[in-house]
Amino acid sequence: MTQTLYVTIGSPDRSGLEDCLKVIDSSEDVTPHNPTLAIEDLETFGRVFRSTNLELLEAIVEHDPASIRELARLVDRNPPEVLGNVNELADYGLLKLEEDGQAKRPVVWYDEIDVDLPLTSTGAQRDRANA
Repeated sequence: MTQTLYVTIGSPDRSGLEDCLKVIDSSEDVTPHNPTLAIEDLETFGRVFRSTNLELLEAIVEHDPASIRELARLVDRNPPEVLGNVNELADYGLLKLEEDGQAKRPVVWYDEIDVDLPLTSTGAQRDRANA
């Protein structure tokens, strides 16, 4: 079954995403309903979803690496660089780091990202309408 993460541009309220992750962590047979991540703005979206980060997410989903070092080997990059990118992705809730002995195992709970990317902002539309 495909698990989809929905991403929007807007207020960075992550409470809904955090609730969905808790359900997944509890190992209950409950499918989270539309887990959504709101990214603050387009600039942040571009930074978080740059090609190097997407490559990491794809490698995690496809290969299920046991550690950051193994992930770095899979994408042919230096472990310290990969660790920085992985920490950024974890900060946004795009992956989890599970302690596995001395290693940290990156885990992605979804296998698809659906992005809602508005080309105009609601505030800008209101400003133009009132002009």
